Amino acid sequence: MKPAILTDVTKCVGCEACVWACKEINELPTIVPRTRLSAETWTVVEKRHGLNVRRQCMHCLEPACASVCPVGALRKTAEGPVVYDASKCIGCRYCMIGCPFKIPKYDWNTPLPTVKKCILCFEKRLAKGLQPACTAACPSGATIFGDRDALIAEARERIRAHPERYIDHVYGLEEAGGTSVLYLSSMPFAALGFNTEAQSSPYPALTWAVLSKLPNVVSVGGVLLLGFWWLTKRKEVLEKVRNGETTLEEARRENPHLFGETTLEEARRENPHLFGETK
Repeated sequence: MKPAILTDVTKCVGCEACVWACKEINELPTIVPRTRLSAETWTVVEKRHGLNVRRQCMHCLEPACASVCPVGALRKTAEGPVVYDASKCIGCRYCMIGCPFKIPKYDWNTPLPTVKKCILCFEKRLAKGLQPACTAACPSGATIFGDRDALIAEARERIRAHPERYIDHVYGLEEAGGTSVLYLSSMPFAALGFNTEAQSSPYPALTWAVLSKLPNVVSVGGVLLLGFWWLTKRKEVLEKVRNGETTLEEARRENPHLFGETTLEEARRENPHLFGETK
């Protein structure tokens, strides 16, 4: 089974049962605004042209967010959901840039870098054979859980049976190479705020196809080594903070170049031994 969600915006009544179920299962704050996705709200119901449009992570079949993450904090599980390991995150935010749907959100309220998004209740429900909390809570059947192929067949059957009700398109079938969250609508998806310019090719493959053709990519070895040193060093320092070996304030004071308080070029001048150079 390839777990997936089909959301039919023509059936959504805007009750936000999915939003509250998500917050409860993930222990997210309930007093923050629920009008847009954030680090504290992983699914929302937007009001668009008289329709209620549920938003969440699309769980791409080949996720760009996981592809661009240099430390493996985001990964595509064998079961399907794209999950996140905060202990690995270094706060580079490449995932936010790489996602064609602008889903990952940076949590500015925590001292250590974290990115938040829907993980399809992977550990708390899917791993136990249960459907996600959001689909289980939906009272109108607007958002349902099941096998991706079966949901695609269901979506196509609804379009065939009611052509006057739906536009002839299943969003997520091909966008970004295909996603595990699919949508049906009575209105063009562009009007509902969906990215209708997303490539049909998987974004990771597209990214590497482009990079391989840029000569500058292979001629900046020094810059790449510098970048890898920064990523590795920052990860080591943040791990010490997480383990209680030092405080975040001490880490910032001793390693200002890792926290934006000096530049990498200054760090290179001050620490030539770290870069195979001498003063």
